[in-house]
Amino acid sequence: MYVNPKEMATSKVEYLGGLRTKCTHLKSGQEVITDAPVDNNGKGEAFSPTDLVATAYVSCMYTIIGIYCESQNIEFNFGDATITKVMGSDPRRIERIEVVLDFTGNNWDETIHQRIKNVGEGCPVAKTLGDNVELEFSYKF
Repeated sequence: MYVNPKEMATSKVEYLGGLRTKCTHLKSGQEVITDAPVDNNGKGEAFSPTDLVATAYVSCMYTIIGIYCESQNIEFNFGDATITKVMGSDPRRIERIEVVLDFTGNNWDETIHQRIKNVGEGCPVAKTLGDNVELEFSYKF
């Protein structure tokens, strides 16, 4: 199989047995272990793959907000979030992601709040998931 050298692989995943995988980011060597959730025959001892999807959503939001803030000379010193992933069935999938985002440590005025919401909710992971997942956001400024 031909691999375009400009399209280097991003990661690799190794099955470790027992419904567990080891995911390696090839450029940095950083590793993440996943485990099947308890409600799907697993031990729930690590992030499940769907946990990572929900968590990646908010990580992507904060990254894009950070890039935006840097480009607009807006200080972004604090972001804390809690993510709740709700699974659906038939087929089993992420049905809803509930997110509480806390930006209280940034001292932003109200003119910045809506811009931050728009930028974050338009991140690449959001565009990838599209309308396939119900989203619920709660913001603290």
